[in-house]
Amino acid sequence: MCPMPSAETTQSSAHEPEPVRPTEADEVARNGSELIGGPLGRHALLGTSWWSPVRVVALVAIGMFVLGLVQKAPCYNGGWFHGAGVQYTHACYSDIPHLYNGRGFAAGLVPYFDRLPGDMEYLEYPVLTGLFMEVAAWLTPGSGSIQYQEQWYWMVNAGMLMVCAAVIAVCVTRTHARRPWDGLLVALAPAFALTATINWDLLAVALTAAAMLMWSRGRALAFGVLLGLATAAKFYPFLLLGPLFLLCWRAGKWRAFGTALLGTVAAWLLVNGPVMLFAFEGWSKFYRFSQERGVDFGSFWLILAQNTSGLITTERVNTLTAVLLVACFVGMAALTFMAPRRPRFAQLAFLIVAVFILTNKVYSPQYVLWLVPLAALARPRWRDFLIWQACEVMYFLGIWMYLAYTTSGDAHKGLPTDGYHWAIGVHLVGTAYLCAVVVRDILTPDQDAVRRSGDDDPSGGVLDGAEDVFVLGRAADRPQYPDPFHGTPVDWGSGKAADGSP
Repeated sequence: MCPMPSAETTQSSAHEPEPVRPTEADEVARNGSELIGGPLGRHALLGTSWWSPVRVVALVAIGMFVLGLVQKAPCYNGGWFHGAGVQYTHACYSDIPHLYNGRGFAAGLVPYFDRLPGDMEYLEYPVLTGLFMEVAAWLTPGSGSIQYQEQWYWMVNAGMLMVCAAVIAVCVTRTHARRPWDGLLVALAPAFALTATINWDLLAVALTAAAMLMWSRGRALAFGVLLGLATAAKFYPFLLLGPLFLLCWRAGKWRAFGTALLGTVAAWLLVNGPVMLFAFEGWSKFYRFSQERGVDFGSFWLILAQNTSGLITTERVNTLTAVLLVACFVGMAALTFMAPRRPRFAQLAFLIVAVFILTNKVYSPQYVLWLVPLAALARPRWRDFLIWQACEVMYFLGIWMYLAYTTSGDAHKGLPTDGYHWAIGVHLVGTAYLCAVVVRDILTPDQDAVRRSGDDDPSGGVLDGAEDVFVLGRAADRPQYPDPFHGTPVDWGSGKAADGSP
């Protein structure tokens, strides 16, 4: 009797449409594949090896994360502890070891409940991130010198953040079922590796990536719960509810949106409620600090502030930032309702977070982590992705060289203020460029790499292939699945081109 084939060894084509091969669909991927033997041949045996896309992407992500740890070695061996210069000139700065003592973890203080000495009265991070930091402190040896403890604290956090990085890569790989190799965009992103251990942002990014995966599977409640947890770790994931509201409006999927919203609010309250109830002053520090914080590194507001006198105040910037964000959301609503085909969820999710970053009064270098998974889902093209990443790496180097300049006294080692303004400009232009190509894909869906391969909205869950119930302008006159304007005819949502090819 012949043994039954396992799911591990059965080719995916027996159960689902043929996966998209990046070496066929992307010229940069095809050229880059020469480093590992060239593009996949027509007689290659797919789905018969232990080396599945998910495992490959996860291992590559871990490998790149380790390279990022190696890049921090000059600081681990002294740069964090003996003067400010080395951690800037070697671009290996991290908040993690500094805040172990600076936020009371070394002294055993309880976040949000115990008042801190110094100017920062309470921990200025959301509750779930505070819990993450506290768990790492529990795992850190309490004996030895403070330098020894800070080194351990950074290593413990690095191990926990590595798990988050692997989760992000796996979630992105599995979100678009026919495009698993798009996860390599995340795994190989240089800015991802360079900034992964600067702060604790990867926790929120991992929860957001998991939420996107759940939504793509049609699990609205799980999406909401994970998004609520992500918002309890960082504010930005909450923004994803905005584009989801618009897309569900156009498709009439109100029940799914209501379920997601309910799950988000419930999960956020479950985490924040006890701390908010028993330590309100400490709990509210994050929100008060975000409101009171002045114009800071990385924003175009800083360029204006450093080139004007007294015109850029914190209150004025808070107001203008809110106005700009609302205006961009209104523009996104118009784009959603007037586009020839309903935008993909990942596209609008990327745009709303990018707009928040571009208009915010501060841009810390690790904020690029928020965008990397969304960019891989929104615009899975290596050329555009690498252009943007190059801009982010230039900014990463620019901010540390600027800080080296400002802390070197009369030696003036590093990048002066004007040079740093150019570095900010490079970051802004790179992010705006990626936003522009995503908007172009929305307005001309035949340019969208995902839809050119025959999919509609693989990260859209209940939105995938759904008919429209509310549109505006010329979109109302177009068929639900219009032919592309040029190129290979595609029957969107069928998983293949109109001629039957994958």
